Amino acid sequence: MSDNHDRELAREQAYVDGLFARLDAEVTQANERLAQVQLEVDPANPDADALIRRETEYHGLNEKLDRLNLAQLGLVFGRIDIEMEEGEEPENPVPGHPELDRRYIGRMGLDVREEGYRTLLLDWRVPMARPFYLATTAQPEGVHLRRHIRTTGRDVTGIDDEYLSGDQVGESRGGVGGESALFQAIQAARTGHMTSIVETIQREQDIIIRDSTRGVMVVEGGPGTGKTAVALHRVAYLLYTAREQLSKTGVLIVGPNPTFLDYISHVLPELGETGVVLSTLGELYPGVTGTAPESLLTREIKGSEEMVTILTEAVRAHQRLPESPIHLPHGSITLRIDAPMVKAARTRARRSRRPHNDAREVFAEHLIDQLARQFAERIGADPLGGSNLLSAADVDQLHDDLAEEVGVERLLDDLWPELDPQDVLRGLLEDPAAIDVAAGAYDDETRQALLRPAGSDWAPSDAALLDELAVLVGLPDPDTLAARADDAWREQVAEAQEALDILTGSASTDTDDDGFDPEILSAHDVIDAEALASRQVTHDVRTTAERARADHTWAYGHVIVDEAQELSPMEWRMVFRRSPSRWMTLVGDTAQTGSPAGVDTWAATLEPYVGTRFRHHELTVNYRTPAEIMAVANEILAVIDPEATPAVAIRESGREVQFLPGGSPVPTFDEGLTQVITATNVADIKGLEFDHVIVVEPAEIVEQSPQGWQNLYVAVTRATQTLTVIGEMP
Repeated sequence: MSDNHDRELAREQAYVDGLFARLDAEVTQANERLAQVQLEVDPANPDADALIRRETEYHGLNEKLDRLNLAQLGLVFGRIDIEMEEGEEPENPVPGHPELDRRYIGRMGLDVREEGYRTLLLDWRVPMARPFYLATTAQPEGVHLRRHIRTTGRDVTGIDDEYLSGDQVGESRGGVGGESALFQAIQAARTGHMTSIVETIQREQDIIIRDSTRGVMVVEGGPGTGKTAVALHRVAYLLYTAREQLSKTGVLIVGPNPTFLDYISHVLPELGETGVVLSTLGELYPGVTGTAPESLLTREIKGSEEMVTILTEAVRAHQRLPESPIHLPHGSITLRIDAPMVKAARTRARRSRRPHNDAREVFAEHLIDQLARQFAERIGADPLGGSNLLSAADVDQLHDDLAEEVGVERLLDDLWPELDPQDVLRGLLEDPAAIDVAAGAYDDETRQALLRPAGSDWAPSDAALLDELAVLVGLPDPDTLAARADDAWREQVAEAQEALDILTGSASTDTDDDGFDPEILSAHDVIDAEALASRQVTHDVRTTAERARADHTWAYGHVIVDEAQELSPMEWRMVFRRSPSRWMTLVGDTAQTGSPAGVDTWAATLEPYVGTRFRHHELTVNYRTPAEIMAVANEILAVIDPEATPAVAIRESGREVQFLPGGSPVPTFDEGLTQVITATNVADIKGLEFDHVIVVEPAEIVEQSPQGWQNLYVAVTRATQTLTVIGEMP
């Protein structure tokens, strides 16, 4: 290396040392304040307002510490020397070039407060940092020099310079110009976790990341174009620019499988963002994790929108009519309930358009009203044949009396029971008779595909059905349930106090005459101590992400769906319920659709929710897959969609695809991650990448499903270095 390069490396090390010193000081200060905060409220006599303030600051400080600690993972990665706008003064003038401003780019912002908040490090998401990503020699954006800074821990290990304007335009130092950092990233061996691309974001990716669209945005691109990485960096960007909104509402990221979620889990924390919910579709309904395998036909049927009709009928089947008259004793009178009476009440309840559990109130009101009138006719009939002797107020009183009868409550539970989505779905899918009732309009093959053994584990497709049932049934949100529990507790206290008041009023006062004080009780003495203690919670200290994950009605501020082409119509309904604002980023490639109920076209899929009001971006450069592998993949793509334009592969590996006869031994590799892909596991590698991929019997992959060609396309494009195919291509 040249002496000049060594000097520049030493200068950058000194600057990075200064940044870390300031970061360490902020961490120390936050830890000291955190220790103080925990001592500011007397636990023996807590003031509610003070407790809330303490909890708020406590969690705020912890979040700050998380951001500060995570930002140390590659704190600074770039620098630009850039011209200032006319009339502006540079904040950090470049030595020898006072017209240029020197800006360091990193994962968070740092400034010098004692110098009027002079900027030391720009957060990569701020507008002033954007030229680092956009500048080219054709469009330099005012940038004279762009420097990529490579670090390991706190040590600067390398720098790569690119001159974009001025006398040295086109020159580079330390690597292949602006591509050096990108080239190193894509050549690096895979580790099992996605790496951040924040240092190497390219122009077309940056445009998508910073898109100001507040509606649905579709990001489409072939294998290796960085769709997922772009989506995750977009999350980090939005959490920075819309923090106030999204910190309260949260961000949901939906991925295709748990392996994928683990694969991407390191990216957002490294970008300094941790308040995000990551979920598969199979665990998006709270309390359920769907893992059981299903046939392609079952998945297709359960994913189709026809399930809305079937589930509606399954709920209606619980709104029963008596097969024969029911006789209900009430005092000395026996009331008669027949099918026409119940049907009239059921019709009134269904016309209310309320969910099943909410409509129970309408059903009960109308049925009890009929019973009260029947009761009135029996006991108030004029023996001389005149009008009924009971007044309207008398009938109302009979209505209220009947409503409190245990027998009436049991009757309502039988004819219009309160339902739970999980009970309804199990009762449907595990009972052929229930399927015949709910899916009677469908053929035998459909009904048989829905049936499964009693006690079966939940499948991924069940989450969307449970979510639909939660709407049909009217399952309340957690806050409503908590409010009901609190009301019930207060009622319990009131009843206990009322009982004690009666006892106190009738108690003997003999002990007073003897000079002894009686034992004085309060309602709280007869309330369970644990129940009483549970009501002393003054503040919900869960994070936004924790509260969102537990609430099936939660409205997220932004939703990201990766491998979105795999979602079925029922799953789209579930996802869109979580985004009433319709602010979403959908990432996918219809050429890779493997789900039997997946997306054919974005326009047809999104039309029921947003009409034609969605924005479409396309990524055109394949950074991951070598040209040798893409030559094979593009032949498969031509079968899937002859009119598709493949993404351009920007590198060659120098290693041709290896084709081996069927039954050949699986080769081994000394370095990097290796994945063997067969017809049985191809669905589990969606969204993942490996150094070496061995595809076994590709013809079997094609034959396994109607989406077999798409699955084969996915399989051969997972490799970043080598591809081996064992068996004949179809």
